[in-house]
Amino acid sequence: MSKKTIESWYSQRRTGRKGRPTEYSDLAIQCCLTLKMIYRLPLRATQGFVASILELLKLPLTAPDYSLICLRQKTLSLKIPSRKKSSEGMHLVIDSTGLKLYGEGEWKVRKHGADKHRTWLKLHLAINESSHDIEACVLTGDNVHDAETLPGMINQVEGDIDQITGDGAYDTHECYQCTIHTGADPCFPPRKNASHHKPTDQAWILRNQTVSPLHRTKNGRIGCNLLIESGVTC
Repeated sequence: MSKKTIESWYSQRRTGRKGRPTEYSDLAIQCCLTLKMIYRLPLRATQGFVASILELLKLPLTAPDYSLICLRQKTLSLKIPSRKKSSEGMHLVIDSTGLKLYGEGEWKVRKHGADKHRTWLKLHLAINESSHDIEACVLTGDNVHDAETLPGMINQVEGDIDQITGDGAYDTHECYQCTIHTGADPCFPPRKNASHHKPTDQAWILRNQTVSPLHRTKNGRIGCNLLIESGVTC
């Protein structure tokens, strides 16, 4: 436990409103939640674990109650530390993953079963290929296509982008267009049923160059040598 955490364990903030002031700082709640996540502890065990650490360190501090940790985590404001940005352009890798959404408590489902169908959310991520940092993220419903979220994720990225790589879900004119507008090279493999389009702009021209090797292959797969011939760098 750092010296800063110890000195800032109790909250010094006064809002001037009626009611009891906040006893523990956001940093103390964040410290408890971090230990909870690392050791995969329930809230009650987290309280006891933090209390044991404070006792072993012989610190005149108390551990927050488990119910208080549960309430404070909903409104906790976190400041993510920013890493030093490289002067070189980044290579973004984009994709999405599904998140199962439970509408009922786990105890009720385990005892009496689920009454409603569980729904899904989609978490769209843009990851820096070299540092593995998450540069942008968007949470949507399961009915939102991956390609629709690319412009919004690009707007979240700070710094220059050299290349954006994704799967066939991003093989659309809009994805090519917003990638070119950013100044990056698109690297989206075409779908099996991809066809040429009238080259009315730079986005269609680049996509046609990517689709051309697909029609020259017999088994419908794209060879690396054909991608190189078409001028696409992935």
